[in-house]
Amino acid sequence: MLRILPLVMALRIAMQSLQAASDAEIRSLTDREIQSLLTLYTGLHSNPELSLREVNTAARLSKELESAGFSVTRNVGGHGFVGVLKNGDGPVIMVRTDLDGLPVVEETGLDYASRIRTKDVQGRDVGVMHACGHDIHMTCFIGTARLLSQMKQRWRGTLLMVAQPAEEISVGSKAMLKDGLFQRFPLPDYMLALHSDASLEAGKVRLRPGDALAGTDTLDVTIRGVSGHGAYAYTTKDPVVLAAQTVLAFQTIVSREIPAVEPAVVTVGSIHGGAKHNIIPDEVRLEMTIRYYSDAVRERILSSIDRIAKGVAATGGVPKELEPLVKLRDHESIPPVYNTPELTGRVSASIEGILGKENMLPADKVMGGEDFGVFGRTPEKRPLCLFWLGAVDPQKVRGGAALPSLHSSRFAPLPEPTIKTGVKAMTAAVMGLFAN
Repeated sequence: MLRILPLVMALRIAMQSLQAASDAEIRSLTDREIQSLLTLYTGLHSNPELSLREVNTAARLSKELESAGFSVTRNVGGHGFVGVLKNGDGPVIMVRTDLDGLPVVEETGLDYASRIRTKDVQGRDVGVMHACGHDIHMTCFIGTARLLSQMKQRWRGTLLMVAQPAEEISVGSKAMLKDGLFQRFPLPDYMLALHSDASLEAGKVRLRPGDALAGTDTLDVTIRGVSGHGAYAYTTKDPVVLAAQTVLAFQTIVSREIPAVEPAVVTVGSIHGGAKHNIIPDEVRLEMTIRYYSDAVRERILSSIDRIAKGVAATGGVPKELEPLVKLRDHESIPPVYNTPELTGRVSASIEGILGKENMLPADKVMGGEDFGVFGRTPEKRPLCLFWLGAVDPQKVRGGAALPSLHSSRFAPLPEPTIKTGVKAMTAAVMGLFAN
């Protein structure tokens, strides 16, 4: 036993030396690539595309991957694509980015701000903006691919770079899986992603094992009634009044039906009904989302929405044949993101090693959703980990001023330190998994 201890210590010192050399090379290569990556970033930021329309974005990034030495398969699950770099025997590690922008008119005032306008699926004229940081994600994705390609002598295995469409409408990951992501390409042993953090200063990373982001569902609720003249409301069944009562009643679901220790959110984000001041309409449409971590909580919320909507209508005298219609948009439902604890611990150690302990912070679980979690809910049950990447000017964070949130028209990441941190953190995380 006494003879073994010096050998163990020698191996540990050797591994630490190799890790230090690897981290030094990551820093050096990141510094060398950063100007090119900034040019890529501003181009992506200026030219966002809506979900399911990521044609030019996918074309540009897939060429970047090919230039870095990857074999690229395009049009996987829509405009998604997959890059594969095989480098001997070893684990298969998947790094995922999202591609799509949001229907938001940018108000950042940046020189490279998006001025893109288009028609949405309803035919409305909308602006388009990377208001959720997907342009940051894509740039870090390409930076990581470049570095790992240049560092092939330091790792063995297969690198799977997955660019996913339509994250903002929660259908892209399902589409890629349906198109054979885990059958047509090497099955990943580990899956990694990052996400911009609009409240954390650039240069820092946040990470949480276990529950990280909530599951979400989207619902359409149609409150039906009997139309008529506003002067003779007593001859109608007013769906506007019923909708107002229903929305207020929905607020009791979380406060009175869900245990206080269980996270849950019920949001009515849109109400549409009526066409003129003095006409009581036939129906009012509600657009809703719910958020949860527990499957049991999800089922309770969904059943309560159905019960309350129909109960309010019945109380208002609406006949059975006109009771509300509650439609769950199953194709947009996504599960919670669960960071596999063992994998998350390894990723955390690698990122802390390259960024320093002071820049690696614990994260709280949040009620935002992310369809990256879908990749971990397949029968293969591959472990995954998503970490938060600080994107805000440190002076603004420390100054205490109100910060624009994700999806805000004024959200403007601080590009250089954010991208450098994301590339270093993701590359180190992948290298750590290959090394083990």
